Amino acid sequence: MTKADIVNEIAKNTGIDKATVLTTVEAFIETVKGSLAKKENVYLRGFGSFIIKERAQKTARNISKNVTIIIPAHKIPAFKPSKVFLGMVKN
Repeated sequence: MTKADIVNEIAKNTGIDKATVLTTVEAFIETVKGSLAKKENVYLRGFGSFIIKERAQKTARNISKNVTIIIPAHKIPAFKPSKVFLGMVKN
């Protein structure tokens, strides 16, 4: 499902015009990205959490050049579904 599909589905279910729904969906996405950029997790009860995970430093190999490289510690965004949401998907 794409962002356009989501906008169409919300517009159809709520009766709100697509332009308003698109603006709202884009504002939601920007708000989540902005919060994660400020190192703040986003919790949506019944849906899940957008969190920041820390990856430890590790050693890797570039097999084409046959050299060992060090990948520094870094942070990545992640999504952790709620138990209710996870239960819906598993069934």
